[in-house]
Amino acid sequence: MQGSPPPPDKIIRFADGSYQSFPQWRWSVCHFQQLMPTKPVSRGMGAPRPLVKSEQTDIETIRFTPTGATEPMTFIEAFDRNFTDGIIILHEGRIVYERYAGCLSDQNRHAAMSVTKSLIGLLAEILIAEGTLDENRRVDSYVPELAASAFGDATVRQVLDMTTGLQFSEDYADPTADVWRHAMAGNPLPKPSDYAGPRSYYEYLVTVRRGGAHGVAFGYKTVNTDTMGWILNRVTGRPVSDLLAERIWSRIGADLEASFTVDSIGTPFAGGGFNAGLRDLARVGQLLLDKGVVDGNRVVPEAAVTSIQRGGNQSAFAKAGYSQLAGWSYRSMWWATHNKNGAFMARGVYGQSLYVDPAARAVIARFASHPEAGNAANDPTTLPLYQAIADHLLGSAR
Repeated sequence: MQGSPPPPDKIIRFADGSYQSFPQWRWSVCHFQQLMPTKPVSRGMGAPRPLVKSEQTDIETIRFTPTGATEPMTFIEAFDRNFTDGIIILHEGRIVYERYAGCLSDQNRHAAMSVTKSLIGLLAEILIAEGTLDENRRVDSYVPELAASAFGDATVRQVLDMTTGLQFSEDYADPTADVWRHAMAGNPLPKPSDYAGPRSYYEYLVTVRRGGAHGVAFGYKTVNTDTMGWILNRVTGRPVSDLLAERIWSRIGADLEASFTVDSIGTPFAGGGFNAGLRDLARVGQLLLDKGVVDGNRVVPEAAVTSIQRGGNQSAFAKAGYSQLAGWSYRSMWWATHNKNGAFMARGVYGQSLYVDPAARAVIARFASHPEAGNAANDPTTLPLYQAIADHLLGSAR
């Protein structure tokens, strides 16, 4: 996208799908507001909250062994291997490391992909802690339009923990998978003349059918989060973009306004449409690390943070067959490691992550543009690296 205008072979568009090709994707992840309609998430009128720098240059010397490998790798090698666009590490609330590449800097936004889900889960936990939302109520009691769908007789908690029994394939490698039909429904551009399917996220959700019993097994399916977004809108009368701005983004001292991509009727994509600055994503991690407090002010109920941090049902999670995440669980759209440090994280395709390690008092936020969508492609490098960083910070604090 260089030139005025760029030559035809350099133009990237949403309409023709070129934005999602590689290496074009490395540009697209920072430019969704140029590619499709978005809705702002206001940072409020206050001044940004400074993040103090206390850099530890020896972080780049960290070495670790990727899962399944025999030879160690350096921090910098992992940075490049994972097509990292930016990484920031906070220790005790201070920036100890920050590095950018690709399309990203500290002045622009990046697609958070499914890290978005964890922000929706956090909003839900806030409302549960405040008594506005009942996690044990059926979905159709909040959204009657979903009564005949697979979600109707599921509880809010089952939706939050993704233990709903749904007929829905999330296989990004399969062009016929349900996830692509869901994406087509949410595509804000005019549909082909012969298209007869759903034309918004809401219209798609009412078509989802049962694929098993609720509450038995974890199954990662984006439509759960879109359903949660609908519930939050119905309970509060506000779209999740406004709710996130009011309850979190305007209260953490964010540097940048954030945004959500939207469908053809302006519905924010709760399942993965969030775009934000890297430092601001790290601020969310610090908010959780500090049990919901910013500069002595209560922003999030402590009960909401505690609920997320304790994780979910490990037996239900194990049934999903994530061999690289043995012993983990999923609760309120956050991933719990259940490791010795009690770490938990938000995860998104193509390498997005927000990792919170309570024992190490560390937050790691990363944006990336990996050519493979599934996190199985980067987990063998990412997860042991994050543990090595935590170990390094624990050692430096002694």
